[in-house]
Amino acid sequence: MASPGTSTSHSPVISLASAALMALALSIALPAGVATGQQQGIDRGVIPVAPDAPERYTVQKGDTLWDISAKFLTDPWYWPEIWHINPQVANPHLIYPGDVLALTWVEGQPRVMVETGGPIRMSPRVRESPLSEAINAIPYDRIAAFTSQPDVLAAEQVKGAPYVVRGRDERLISAQGNDIYVRRFADSATGSRYNIFHVGDELKDPDTGDVLGYQGRFTGQADLRQVGDPAMLFVVNSTRETTEGDILLPVAASVNADFIPHAPATAVNGTIMSVSNADQRTVTGQFDVVIINRGSSQGLAPGHVLAIWEAGEEVLDKSANAVSRKARLPEERIGLLMIFKTYDRMSYGLTLESSREVKAGDAVRKP
Repeated sequence: MASPGTSTSHSPVISLASAALMALALSIALPAGVATGQQQGIDRGVIPVAPDAPERYTVQKGDTLWDISAKFLTDPWYWPEIWHINPQVANPHLIYPGDVLALTWVEGQPRVMVETGGPIRMSPRVRESPLSEAINAIPYDRIAAFTSQPDVLAAEQVKGAPYVVRGRDERLISAQGNDIYVRRFADSATGSRYNIFHVGDELKDPDTGDVLGYQGRFTGQADLRQVGDPAMLFVVNSTRETTEGDILLPVAASVNADFIPHAPATAVNGTIMSVSNADQRTVTGQFDVVIINRGSSQGLAPGHVLAIWEAGEEVLDKSANAVSRKARLPEERIGLLMIFKTYDRMSYGLTLESSREVKAGDAVRKP
């Protein structure tokens, strides 16, 4: 649930007998942007506890917060409603392998708390622990891989980006070991590394027709060697040729995965514009990337969970008593996704589950 780094924290041993700690408000310790049940309009009397929810669960290496949530809840995005923590612990919303999570009930409502913190965390001394050991909401490597070399670029990334004007010695095509000249380059820190992308087809909002992004293809990386207009960069590695007009973007910093699954505070009605495997039009597996036409301006933030709906098929009614020859079958909910990166009007999401192929044109809504 956090990007790599270090943090100092006390042992999160919490007495289950302490009703006061159990009743602490979530707003004390939840990450910014996570609404409480009252803010989300959730009926706390019907929190969907899984029928086979364990009384205790020991967190394992490789777990994700989504997986853990699903062990206790039939609808894992209700996790903020049952997760209660010790606010005296630094980064108290983090969960580590070895932590024992206990399910209990307070005034008829389910609560999950850290009961014990594993052999190392039981020590009363202050301890330093790499945040990379903490449990992430979704697999960190799937997020990092996409954000470092995305195949879809937001319009605001492309607009005004530095671009290749020519290769050295008048090369029209450059590759590893070549120098390239780049215009609209403001950086003056020589040695800085940049990703190079070829900008492809426009990605339009199916509702408005506005261009929200572009298909992008990663071509390689280059280091800044000499500032100026144009600046000179050296291509240090390449996956395909770099050509005139390709843009450069800073190498992405470590991805912030410090979020928890939860439902949006307001209604969301959007559409999947693209799927991550651009050579195909569908994705079927867990943790595939999709791009939707809703973003931060519509209230979306990392951690928001959305339901995926497939439009009903139009069929021919061959009945002799048909009201009309064409009939539209009802929509079907086919999966869930979690937002992990937002721009102004578009977002990246990771599929969490699906019963059918997820494709461009499917609808996404607040679950």
